[in-house]
Amino acid sequence: MSAIRFEKDADNIVTLILDNPGQSANTMNADFREALTEVVARIEQEQESISGILLTSAKSTFFAGGDLKELIAVQDAQAFYDMVNRLKEGMRRIETLGKPVVAAINGAALGGGWELALACHYRICLDSPNVKLGLPEVTLGLLPGGGGVVRMVRLLGLEKALPYLLEGKQVRPEAALKAGLLHELVTTPEELVTRGKAWIKAHPQSSQPWDEKSYRLPGGTPSSPKVFQMLSIAPAMLRQKSKGCFPAPEKILAAAVEGAQVDFDNACLIESRYFTELVTSPVAKNMINTFWFQLNHIKAGGSRPEGFEPVQTRKVGVIGAGMMGAGIAYQAAISGIDVVLKDLSLESAAKGKAYSETLLAKRVSRGTMTEEKMQAVLARIQATDTSADFAACDLIIEAVFEDRGLKAEVTAEAESICGADTLIASNTSTLPITGLAEAVSDPSRFIGLHFFSPVDKMPLVEIICGEQTSDTALARAFDFVMQIRKTPIVVSDSRGFFTSRVFGTFTNEGIAMLGEGVEPVLIEKEAVKAGMPVGPLAISDEVSMSLMKHIRNQTEADLSAEGKAIPEHPAYGVINTMVDTLKRSGRAAGGGFYEYPAQGKKQLWSGLREQFVRTELQISKEDVRDRLLFIQAIETVRCLQEKVLRSVADANIGSIFGIGFAAWSGGALQFINQYGLESFIDRAHYLAEQYGDRFDPPALLLEMAASGQRFE
Repeated sequence: MSAIRFEKDADNIVTLILDNPGQSANTMNADFREALTEVVARIEQEQESISGILLTSAKSTFFAGGDLKELIAVQDAQAFYDMVNRLKEGMRRIETLGKPVVAAINGAALGGGWELALACHYRICLDSPNVKLGLPEVTLGLLPGGGGVVRMVRLLGLEKALPYLLEGKQVRPEAALKAGLLHELVTTPEELVTRGKAWIKAHPQSSQPWDEKSYRLPGGTPSSPKVFQMLSIAPAMLRQKSKGCFPAPEKILAAAVEGAQVDFDNACLIESRYFTELVTSPVAKNMINTFWFQLNHIKAGGSRPEGFEPVQTRKVGVIGAGMMGAGIAYQAAISGIDVVLKDLSLESAAKGKAYSETLLAKRVSRGTMTEEKMQAVLARIQATDTSADFAACDLIIEAVFEDRGLKAEVTAEAESICGADTLIASNTSTLPITGLAEAVSDPSRFIGLHFFSPVDKMPLVEIICGEQTSDTALARAFDFVMQIRKTPIVVSDSRGFFTSRVFGTFTNEGIAMLGEGVEPVLIEKEAVKAGMPVGPLAISDEVSMSLMKHIRNQTEADLSAEGKAIPEHPAYGVINTMVDTLKRSGRAAGGGFYEYPAQGKKQLWSGLREQFVRTELQISKEDVRDRLLFIQAIETVRCLQEKVLRSVADANIGSIFGIGFAAWSGGALQFINQYGLESFIDRAHYLAEQYGDRFDPPALLLEMAASGQRFE
């Protein structure tokens, strides 16, 4: 069965029906490329008896884009480059046939799907909220290599096309119509065909605007004053965003600008060269592996226990209306779940609800939500100071301060009120779930739900299973996280779990380097250049060093009670000095490693150099960068070795979405893969010799390297 079905009606209109065999969505795989070659040859042979071409889909979506399994496996650059050019040549031959070509877009057209639509003279789309259009390739480290860069620039001009290309901007049909990407919207699938054929009949001769002699690039060429001014600052703005870690945006800009200065065919060749360079690069392979395959595996329930029917949470109780509790309440309410938000006083609870009102009001002001919808969401949140209101909740989430005694008290009180089937969760970021579960009579229904701040923006929730947490509880927690449109990772119980434990190695390593005398500017800059969103000193200020010290004290008390050794770290002395001696515990306290002037940007505190820096003990930029990345990757391996982590996918996604690990690498374990396990081990041994045995490679890593394994 061909991936493209060829049908001709009584009016000699050919309908090309995209229908990849054995797939739920159409992709630009080998079957499609073979079918396109055959269809193009047939159309050219029969062109005298063809009045027009209608491109449509037999799937629920129009076309999904490139086959990522093929792309991630590409090794031969020349063979891939030649294949891409053959594919584009086929699309171009239909486009320049002189016959009217219409795209009847019945569902999502992303990536290669939108590129196919752009190769058509007229684009009709089903006006449905389920339809998305755009070129998201940049989010996977790629560029639109099927003519997307060339045609978008020629359709909209450089200035208007670049946001779609550089940001992977996706739009709904109505917005696409207003932007000039579509020509017409219809309300039923049947109208796609009837309106498309009507347009073909009304336009027996048709071509693309850029193939007309009178064509001029919208907005001007790169040399025109307005565009030149925009382009003169664009590279610097890109570099500021990407920090040089992501090559795709820079290649897209180059392909767009260079392609705008030559004819269409040469512009396509330029695009193909940059596309090939990206596809064969490790960054694209890292990002495709993690942000497509591993993320989709997680969202498909890869970490959810099998054999349990999906459960919808109807009403959730949140204990604590502070920043985290208020954020959880907002996320649940906007997802259609009723919320009981409790605090010690009704005033505090109402303040927590007001946080949701502030976020929703911003949506209304931007036009993305109606006032009516805002009030409906707010009506789902009940602010209270009475625990009795938890009686009808099927999920309770405790979100109070990181104090074992306080958490036990409020959890036990909630359990005494709610039903026997209510799932009880703690939003702790560090305290072991097994210990916290002792506060309830049935620890099998107790689980950890570690949210990240701010909840409305952070995509991850870390689900932590205690020693007695049941699979039923895990399945329900997983369903809840998916219900509120977050990405769940599942880990086993441990102090700090996975994300907080690894995050702590990042902040501690940066602080330790400061204690050694390394320039704070160097530490912060190299962290960002390595791909971390912010430096370890800056994030320590946001977290608060007094909180870090409190957590450490709690840990030491717990370990002492258990008769276990209390760990030491070179960062601890610096934190003690900052908190106890210098009284600079972080941003909330008025200052920490940074100063926060009322007017102007924050800046590193000038006293750091006098207090800590030793000019004779500076280390290389490479060592600074590697210490920050390697320590996180090594700790991630330890988590896998200790079975705190249950999968490589959870490790990679969790490290990026929860910790902010360098996204270009594909995550902490993929970073080791692309570095090469043996090379990573050699470098780790060097770091251990120079800076401490915390860099010693774990046994699991040594075993895997010896047997030629990778983290898959």
